[in-house]
Amino acid sequence: MRDFLPAEKSRRERVLAVIRERYRAHGFDEIETPVMEEYSRLHAGIGGDNEKLAYNVLKRGLDADAIRGAADDPASLTDLGLRYDLTVPLARFYATNRGQLPSVFRSIQIAPVWRAERPQKGRYRQFVQCDIDIIGDASSRAEAELAVATLDTLDALGLEGGSIRINDRRVLDWMLDSFGFGADERPGVLITIDKLDKIGPEGIVAELRERALRQAQGSDSAQGSDSAAGSDSAAGSDSAEGSDSAAIDALEAFLRRPVTLDYHPYGERQIRKALPADAPDDIVAHLVGIGEAVAAARAAVATESGAGDIPLVFDPFLVRGMGYYTGTILELAHPSVDYSLGGGGRYDGMIGRFLGQDVPAVGFSIGFERIVDLVAEQTDAAAPAVVLVHDRDVPEAELLALKAALVRQGSRVRLEQRTKNLKALLERAASDGYTAFATVAAGTTAAALEVKPLT
Repeated sequence: MRDFLPAEKSRRERVLAVIRERYRAHGFDEIETPVMEEYSRLHAGIGGDNEKLAYNVLKRGLDADAIRGAADDPASLTDLGLRYDLTVPLARFYATNRGQLPSVFRSIQIAPVWRAERPQKGRYRQFVQCDIDIIGDASSRAEAELAVATLDTLDALGLEGGSIRINDRRVLDWMLDSFGFGADERPGVLITIDKLDKIGPEGIVAELRERALRQAQGSDSAQGSDSAAGSDSAAGSDSAEGSDSAAIDALEAFLRRPVTLDYHPYGERQIRKALPADAPDDIVAHLVGIGEAVAAARAAVATESGAGDIPLVFDPFLVRGMGYYTGTILELAHPSVDYSLGGGGRYDGMIGRFLGQDVPAVGFSIGFERIVDLVAEQTDAAAPAVVLVHDRDVPEAELLALKAALVRQGSRVRLEQRTKNLKALLERAASDGYTAFATVAAGTTAAALEVKPLT
């Protein structure tokens, strides 16, 4: 958790203002939810590994006996927790306020979240998320709206050239099934596949084989200790090991398949080329529809150099870690960095847990803490910021009158008493975002004030 000095706080607020303005321009409305949610909601099995990082709040009025009695069940000591993302609170918010919301609700949430991360570079225990979500629209238009609004926001921040990697959890499930991985194996396989960018195809295959070997050895050990297992159980273990091996072989063959270097823009040809044969037509059509809508929107405002480009890239091995994704998954990329700047996806099953009926939903979150460091520093020339450097003997009434006159003209004004080291004073003011200064002696009027630029 961090403190922010005035200059950095001002910088962060300028970036947030741009994000808010662009999101609102695309028809999203801002909401606010409490920083705490019920423990049972935050630990309902829909937050993935983030649930393990949640800060939990002790029940009020606990005595020593109650604490000792909960030794076997520490969770019974808590009833609330700090939110670890903004999606779970949004689902609860929608279920609670649905009657007052439009049938298709487009929300903005910009707020801090908390996770008990291990302190390290780029990992914060409190950080800001900037989410946009569309609830109530199952069509590909929803994903396209999120993509267009996100890319437009990136452009407005001066980070042109961004793109979005895209996949579908249903594609991943179908692909692993076609290779021969059983339904119970797939979550673990996806965790390994999610490391593809870091360890490469060889590392993926090696990790899967090692995992299958450990499971087989564990199964053999358990059967060896069970005198009632018999030869049929042992044969079943061999069969399971062979099935794992065959599925891993199929995945390895796919990863090593010859691939031509022909470029295909985002669309059906690119998607089918990246997948095994006979990919489900409905899922491919959904992904193609997203691209067509994004292309039309971007073309309407594209410069000549960017006309015709679709800033989407299909990645059949894009996983993303959140367990609540049910369909499309998205990840924001920029050529200036080798890590993602945000992501999201479709989570049609989450709201039904709170509402009792399924409602389609999809969202996207910009990684504010990563983006703010990439945005070039800017000063607002339309609103000058002036430091009035005054002598010790200037009456307070005169100082406040001068300040009020400049504020009325639209300036930001700070009063500073002159010091021996005037240069250091002005340098500090400049670092805080001030652009001009004026010296004030007793009797100085607003008309006689000489404002000079800070260089």
